[in-house]
Amino acid sequence: MPAPPRASLVTLDRAHLLAGTQVLLDEVSVGVLDADRIGVVGRNGGGKTSLLSVLTGRRGLDAGRVIRTGAVSAGMLAQTDVLDPAATVRDVALGDLEEHEWASDARVRHVIEGLLGESASGVGGWEAAVGPLSGGERRRLALAALLVADPDLLVLDEPTNHLDVEGVAWLAAYLSGRRVRPGSALVVVTHDRWFLDAVSTLTWEVADGEVHTYEGGYAAYVLAKVERQRVARVTQERRANLARKELAWLRRGAPARTSKPKFRIEAATELIAGEPPPRDAVELVRFATTRLGKDVLDLLNATVTAGDRELLSDVTWRIGPGDRFGIVGVNGAGKSTLLRVLQGQHPLATGKLKTGTTVRIACLSQELRELDRVAGWSVIDAITEVRSFTMIGGKEVSASSLAKRLGFSGGRQQSRVGDLSGGERRRLQFVRLLLDEPNVLMLDEPTNDLDIDTLTAMEDVLDGWAGTLLVVSHDRYLLERMTDRQVALLGDGALRDLPGGVEEYLRLRQQLGRPASAGRAGRQQEGMPSRGGAVGAPAPGAPAATYTPAQVREARKTLARVEKALDRLHTQQTRLHEQMAAAATDPEELARLTRQDAELAAQEEALETEWLESSEVAEG
Repeated sequence: MPAPPRASLVTLDRAHLLAGTQVLLDEVSVGVLDADRIGVVGRNGGGKTSLLSVLTGRRGLDAGRVIRTGAVSAGMLAQTDVLDPAATVRDVALGDLEEHEWASDARVRHVIEGLLGESASGVGGWEAAVGPLSGGERRRLALAALLVADPDLLVLDEPTNHLDVEGVAWLAAYLSGRRVRPGSALVVVTHDRWFLDAVSTLTWEVADGEVHTYEGGYAAYVLAKVERQRVARVTQERRANLARKELAWLRRGAPARTSKPKFRIEAATELIAGEPPPRDAVELVRFATTRLGKDVLDLLNATVTAGDRELLSDVTWRIGPGDRFGIVGVNGAGKSTLLRVLQGQHPLATGKLKTGTTVRIACLSQELRELDRVAGWSVIDAITEVRSFTMIGGKEVSASSLAKRLGFSGGRQQSRVGDLSGGERRRLQFVRLLLDEPNVLMLDEPTNDLDIDTLTAMEDVLDGWAGTLLVVSHDRYLLERMTDRQVALLGDGALRDLPGGVEEYLRLRQQLGRPASAGRAGRQQEGMPSRGGAVGAPAPGAPAATYTPAQVREARKTLARVEKALDRLHTQQTRLHEQMAAAATDPEELARLTRQDAELAAQEEALETEWLESSEVAEG
């Protein structure tokens, strides 16, 4: 039985949108179908938020049409909330719902508990006023209210901002599992690449006034982009190399990626053949030891308090040359305070901090005030004030070249610092830090205000940086891409090593239930073991599946057959999608093509399942 046709919820027909003299959408024709979960990526300022506003009717077009089917309801989580400060948490989250209505609805209870805590305890309770809430609490409240309302078209602009690792995992599971219902769709803008992979079935890239559509989440998008660059023989070799490097990371081992993305894995393997690992760990540690010596930072039997709270209790943590640690934990557990302790900016209640004699620490903080002094300067002057050249990856890099790698083109380098956007100021802050040539670098929530392209460029720069790196972030992808080991603040005074990465942290949080229940286990981190295999690897001693040579040969024949069928199917889908865009104004033709698209999608699903099953046998 072919899958039933998917209805179109919203369609843009030759949409044209301007912002001043900048063209944000240039004759764009795209549509959101029933059951779509679309991740939107692109550079800051490229038009992502404007596209969301058009889809939800918050902003009109300069030319073209927006076609909405029937009585489709739409709701949007904007980057800034407009909550009434005089309202209560109950008013905002539940609206007109009576208690018996929402209390008997398992979906609503799940949303409230997941984002606000039981009985909204995480935001002060039902009767708490909205006004005094923090920015993060207001953000979670606005998101909870939107999910409770459950519009047909759910549009989210940076929903992971202010959510910790657990909150991001909960939201991904809810959107990709519990929320799914007939007649609904999701469109989300986020810089969180793990979240995109976990949630999205389609990816839209907004660039240069166009919207490019890719099947699958972030991993599939990177693969398709690399293939497109290769086929078109893109002349921007640096950007192509950077994309291949990103694909190599995705394919080889992001530890959180325990399920295979829905694209042809062999195609990815072929593309990254010969691509070296992101970092030469041995060489970087050798350089780091030369620059730092053997002693870097040692916390010895340290107890840290903040007011009447004990954040760390009797913790020993030795950080050596070339170590790359990611730090995770619930909001308020003391991650930023731990960085200040290591910089000597926050006193220890008991214990000792030993800092190596050659250590030069730099910290990318969450504040941007340090740029106020140079607000009237040009970008390039603010950069060269620090240094004109530095060494990265064993090569001398000019200040101008480093700035260009991080998104400041030649013309933009002449802009006034005071005129820069939040993301550009963040990039400038990072460039100045690197040029100061620290040998210990601390990054506190570095993803704030940055788009995916900039994050990828930042990771690429740090791959060749020889020093000790500490990163605090709720971004799972970034942590696992930038760092080699992760530790967790569980809210119980402990600092726990995570050989299994962020997945292990989430399991620990589930087991503990409450931060205070962990006791004193795991506080000693002296001589922490190196990380083992990636998350999802078989446990030592686990039995491995065995197959006969005949089974392996048959599986390989099946793989070859399925891959040819997929190639033909993808060609058909590409042509069909072009026909659907051309038929955006013809409802009958669009419905017919939509039915064909659903049939092809069902075939693709069956073929991919057959491919994955055969690949397990073929790899033997």
